[in-house]
Amino acid sequence: MLRGIALAVTTVLVFGGSGAMAVAARMTGNVDSIDLGGLVEAVPTPSKEPDPSDAHAGQPVNVLVLGSDQRDGANADIGGVEAGMRSDTTIVVHVSADRTRVEMVSLPRDSLVEVPSCTLTNGKTTKAQRRAMLNSAFQMGWDYGGDLTSAAACTVSTVQANTGLTIDNVVVVDFAGFQNMINAIGGVPMCIERDVYDKYTGLNLTAGEHHLDGITALQYARARHGTGFDGSDTMRAGRQQVLVARVANEVLSKNLLTDAGQLLQFLSAATQSVTTDLTLADLSGLAFSLRTIDRDSITFMTVPWVPATSDPNRVEWTSAADELWANMVADVPMLGVPEAPQAPEPPAASPGTDAGTAPAAPPPPVETPAPAKTPGVDAFTAADAAATC
Repeated sequence: MLRGIALAVTTVLVFGGSGAMAVAARMTGNVDSIDLGGLVEAVPTPSKEPDPSDAHAGQPVNVLVLGSDQRDGANADIGGVEAGMRSDTTIVVHVSADRTRVEMVSLPRDSLVEVPSCTLTNGKTTKAQRRAMLNSAFQMGWDYGGDLTSAAACTVSTVQANTGLTIDNVVVVDFAGFQNMINAIGGVPMCIERDVYDKYTGLNLTAGEHHLDGITALQYARARHGTGFDGSDTMRAGRQQVLVARVANEVLSKNLLTDAGQLLQFLSAATQSVTTDLTLADLSGLAFSLRTIDRDSITFMTVPWVPATSDPNRVEWTSAADELWANMVADVPMLGVPEAPQAPEPPAASPGTDAGTAPAAPPPPVETPAPAKTPGVDAFTAADAAATC
């Protein structure tokens, strides 16, 4: 052992001298060489899977998420058989170019918007409509195009026409797909503020903390009638935002975005029964690019609206919505950049006070608690969506 170490050290020292080549040749002649090639089975070197690649790196991304109530196949078992196709959930998801912000804006289905002429997969085009309900675009694409692609395309065209945004991708989630997503993370903890019951969906929960599985989470997301609900789509949108915020918190707490292997498994399970123009590689790349995002940087809100003058059961977007969309187009925080607080000016010296005497320190400011945020009305972050009551 010592002899071998001494030989190695001596070799290094000698090779460092001017006669390195000559000494090396002489020592090589003292060594008996053998070749094991073909006699020993090669052991493959384990290779690390490359991290998912973000196809839109350095660019903002806008994804339109649509919740459909298609009632066929597995969806009929969940929601009952019903003809037609509607989309009662529409959410614009904006991911900032630097991947430090995710902003989600719910668009009420009863919003009165301009629906442009839509080109369908069968080559037909639809007539443009003025002041039509937002979800009529989805239904019109389905009714006249006969497929989900036409329905999604018409909704994308409508959202682009009314927001000025460029929608890069679309994701359509049906009942079964939503259940799969919740079950893929093992359910979500939720604080139910009041007893709720809806005979149409089968939801029946008491006030308090609950861990919702896929079926119950879907019931909670769909319900709007019965005990604890006011029947409005806008209230339902707020509950859906809280539910999505809880999903985001679960994904972050389980470190699913930081482990490429776990992320791929989660997305593979969660995207069953999901229709999208994104590949699984695109989804995993975009999700992996958000692995360092903070809960405070995931924001939810409903587009600013007021009851429509023509029909109190419909809503119109306000001028604040125009500012919101302009900020998204510019890839700045959707609520604007908050102004930095100004430092208070030092108090002036009282008459007769020695100029060299320091004025008394002002009393510390009294902190007032932030007002409670109402989902569906106020913007809130994933950090605000507590699972405990």
